[in-house]
Amino acid sequence: MTCSYNIRPDYKSLATTDGSPGRLRRIGWFLFGAVFSTSALLYALQPGEGSATTETGQPFPLASSEAATSVSTRIRTQQPTPVALADPAPEPLPAPREPEARPPAVEKADVETEKWHEESVARGDSLARIFERAGLSARTLHALLAQADGKQRAALRRIYPGQRLRFLLADDGGLKALEFIEDRLHTLRVDCTPSGTCRFERQVKQPDAVPRHATATIRSSLFKAARKAGLSDALTMELAGIFGWDIDFALDIREGDRFTVLYEELYLDGEKIGNGEILAAEFINRGRAYRAVRYTDPSGRTDYYDPEGRSMRKAFLRTPVAFTRISSRFSLGRRHPILNRIRAHKGVDYAAPYGTPVKATGDGKVVFAGRKGGYGKVVILRHGSRYSTLYAHLSRYARGIRSGRRVRQGQVIGYVGQSGLATGPHLHYEFRINGVHRNPLTVRLPEAAPLDRRYLADFREKSRELLAQIDRVREDTTRIAMNR
Repeated sequence: MTCSYNIRPDYKSLATTDGSPGRLRRIGWFLFGAVFSTSALLYALQPGEGSATTETGQPFPLASSEAATSVSTRIRTQQPTPVALADPAPEPLPAPREPEARPPAVEKADVETEKWHEESVARGDSLARIFERAGLSARTLHALLAQADGKQRAALRRIYPGQRLRFLLADDGGLKALEFIEDRLHTLRVDCTPSGTCRFERQVKQPDAVPRHATATIRSSLFKAARKAGLSDALTMELAGIFGWDIDFALDIREGDRFTVLYEELYLDGEKIGNGEILAAEFINRGRAYRAVRYTDPSGRTDYYDPEGRSMRKAFLRTPVAFTRISSRFSLGRRHPILNRIRAHKGVDYAAPYGTPVKATGDGKVVFAGRKGGYGKVVILRHGSRYSTLYAHLSRYARGIRSGRRVRQGQVIGYVGQSGLATGPHLHYEFRINGVHRNPLTVRLPEAAPLDRRYLADFREKSRELLAQIDRVREDTTRIAMNR
């Protein structure tokens, strides 16, 4: 059989003219091409003088320089030639790399040598003993205290167990820095130069204040109701202090009285560290509502005011002791329990445990502090030209209380006892106006100065939202109680 071939670049055109299958012929052409390529490669790999380098960097021999040129030419012609659409933009040179900043060798040495030594204040410790444990002399302590002002010196000397002091010593053993950690918020930092000059800095951390509220109805006592509502004893005492001019917490509290308090909780680094101030409060006593709002005026003065801007603070506290009972009232015809005869009782007796603190009911001056007949140990205060108060049967006086000393309202002036003619520990309290005895429980107390008129508009604007929050808390509590 006669075959004719029509060879074209496309293998698909390879076929016999008479229509017989052309698969064998296509295989033949493929084998022919493979044999030809293998022969050419073997010829190129014959040993010679030249050498080429593979991608791995290892040389392989060439037969001769001509062969090397021929092979390299053939290899280049087999690679596709890229088509340049435009002149390529020159590649920007990389920016010179800046050398990494390295701290000087001196600073590095300083950091390595800065090792703080910490001392905790133990019971009975003194500042001199702590400095001695830290390896510092009494002369260093004396030089440091000599440069401190009055408040800084008092803070360093008034140390308590549990507080911490951190010392940073210089290479020569001298004091380089001191940190007196008073509590989690307050630190006194002292930096000293090699010449001995010290610089004092008081560091104060600001905690985050989160608003909270509490409300409760009194069933047995204020403290129990407050604890059930989540208030601390300190906040309960503050609440009583706010309304202490209008409500006698030893006498006036009744079952069914209720209160609502808006206050702050303080957090440092996400951890609660205590409570802040009471922002606003309402106390309903015997059906009468008393409301108070904390306000700081533009001059920086802070106090509690009623919704009309009148100060909650009166010129006098109603009672000089907290949470006690009245054992004997004001009377002109009482029989004396020891003398057994009718003798006017021109004051009020508050029965209280031995050692209970006694507070000054108003700002004043100590005109007498000592023993006075049946009164025993007594303190007499004068408040301006018209008013005076007397505190008798004390066990002892507070530190610094003596004739001529000025005291502030609420300041502790002594402690409950039973000195003089007394059958048990109690406080005898008298209130006089122009030298005449008045009943401390019923006398109308003079009020403190109201809020300055210039600040009334600002006060009402800021207090409106606080009072509205108290209303919402009370309504929500009432609704929950009714649903139950």
